[in-house]
Amino acid sequence: MIAKGGRGISVLLVMLTIVTGVLHSYYRNTPLFILFLLTAGFTAASLFFFRDPERSYSPEEVGQDEMISPADGRVIALSQNKISIFMGIRDVHVNRAPIGGRVKCIRHIPGSHIPAYSKDSDRNERNHILIETDYGDVLVTQIAGIIARRIVTYITSDTKVRKGQRIGMIRYGSRVDVTLPIDFEILVSVGERLRCGETVIARVVKP
Repeated sequence: MIAKGGRGISVLLVMLTIVTGVLHSYYRNTPLFILFLLTAGFTAASLFFFRDPERSYSPEEVGQDEMISPADGRVIALSQNKISIFMGIRDVHVNRAPIGGRVKCIRHIPGSHIPAYSKDSDRNERNHILIETDYGDVLVTQIAGIIARRIVTYITSDTKVRKGQRIGMIRYGSRVDVTLPIDFEILVSVGERLRCGETVIARVVKP
């Protein structure tokens, strides 16, 4: 399945590939053949990038008091209450709610587009999604990178989201931060690879 937010681009690229292929078949010249190959290659890469496979977690394995990863990728930084996940070019770039609750607010902040793994990426374009849960507020921050030029949001404020529900994607990039309530214990480590909607990243500390 192609991700919402990437379907229009995908259709356009497929049509462009078809047109260049037909033109090459008719005129049979080298420049058109090279253009067809380039177009077909970029189209294939984009379809791979915009893929949106089904993901699910087992309720028997993931409790209500546990949080799942909002993104595919690698953990690049941890603090006492924040997990930063970098999405590489081969990762699925659709993001999901790490926990169920009510969306209190969504705030988009314009900014620069430097590499998302850089410490200076705090100045990058970003989208803050604040989710009110039974355990406190959870902040999911989508951060655009050097190639990413648009953050697409699938949800609206003052609506409920389920754990694992699709909440948006970043076109061609690149990082997601999760800020947790203080009574959550982080279960992942720097360098660990995560699967969006499946990997448990934190759980409530039992009193």
